[in-house]
Amino acid sequence: MSYEKAVFRGALNFRCHLQNALFTSGKNFNMTHPLTENERILIEKIRNNDQSALANVFTKYYRDLVTFAWSFCRDSQLSEEIVQDVFLRIWENRASLECHTSLKSYLLKAVQNRCFNWIKQQEVRNRFAEMVLASPVLAENDTDNYILHSELEQRLQTALEKLPEEIAEAFRLSRLDHFSYREISEKLLVSVRTVEVRISKALHLIKSELSDLLLF
Repeated sequence: MSYEKAVFRGALNFRCHLQNALFTSGKNFNMTHPLTENERILIEKIRNNDQSALANVFTKYYRDLVTFAWSFCRDSQLSEEIVQDVFLRIWENRASLECHTSLKSYLLKAVQNRCFNWIKQQEVRNRFAEMVLASPVLAENDTDNYILHSELEQRLQTALEKLPEEIAEAFRLSRLDHFSYREISEKLLVSVRTVEVRISKALHLIKSELSDLLLF
């Protein structure tokens, strides 16, 4: 596996593994977030042919959108092409650009639609394609509340910094580096039971810190 593919796969595995490890049930927020004033200004600038405004949006969201696209098509190069195409279409149709939800929600929805179009164009009848196409399209409030990988990672890092170092280290080795409890005990020179206790404490404290995040 290439380094680039490993990065994408690692990002998605991190997200899924973290959510499965931290939460036993999700929260559903039936809410949408309108454009912020800064987003409204950015969109207005894009409508008025300001390339730097689009570049700012591109820089902020590109990597997360590529990771999101990869979750549908499982192809890193195609994921980048899809996201680039979304931004190209935004620029080409900038005069009529309308966005009534958050900018993040708008971009996620656009990328998702492009991914679904790509899947439909493929004459592949495998189980993965059927599964994805059979799943409901995210509602706008779902894309608005979708937690980007970078957001989740930043929140996790902040939560880990609040933990005692020995507890945070055990969590990182287990959940992020995929060490077994036995391997962790040997590395840290503690008993397996101590490792279990530390990780249990870490999960409890981190779950409390991240309890407001929406599972999708």
